[in-house]
Amino acid sequence: MRVVIGEDQALLRQGIVSLLGAAGFDVVAEAGDAPDLLRKVAAHKPDVAIVDVQMPPDNTDDGLRAAMEIRASQPSVGVLVLSQFAEERYAVDLIGDNAAGVGYLLKDRVTDFKGFAEAVRRVGVGGSVLDPTVVAHMFGRRRRDDPLEKLTPREREVLEYMAEGRSNKGIAEKLVVTPHAVEKHVTSLFSKLEIAAGPEDHRRVLAVLEFLRRA
Repeated sequence: MRVVIGEDQALLRQGIVSLLGAAGFDVVAEAGDAPDLLRKVAAHKPDVAIVDVQMPPDNTDDGLRAAMEIRASQPSVGVLVLSQFAEERYAVDLIGDNAAGVGYLLKDRVTDFKGFAEAVRRVGVGGSVLDPTVVAHMFGRRRRDDPLEKLTPREREVLEYMAEGRSNKGIAEKLVVTPHAVEKHVTSLFSKLEIAAGPEDHRRVLAVLEFLRRA
């Protein structure tokens, strides 16, 4: 899997390059600022672009804006954004109306390299990843008369793990229940959130998007 990295902190960037290389990824280019990142993604057409939210030239949200531009102009490129802050607005802006091939993680997650590598792979094949800290913040800001209030505590847990991009099997392992039990919870929350019938993956994305919009 081919990767381009956009990160202005050279030490962190080299650390990510080394870790990804050891895990079998092919880092085809590195960039230290947002304009260079856009050029290198356009030139190399990687499977995944890993992007820091705050990058030169302005050191505000240049990386986030570059990530959104990559998603708009090169939808086949998965985008995994790294941030120092659990900012829900960044995640919602990045995902927009399509959660396929996109991830938003706090930089601290890089130290859990097995999980980080799994997130990169998931985004590269069209999956989605959302940092559990951001998910927790969103649940803490639920509005009145929100359909999410209809969910049981267990269904909310299942939806949190869905937002992280986990499969039913993965959710079952985290909750120490059977995959069949998870399927029942997923079906129930689809019904409560009024997610229309359709392909399973599509319905999961819609449920996560509903969660994001209403958080």
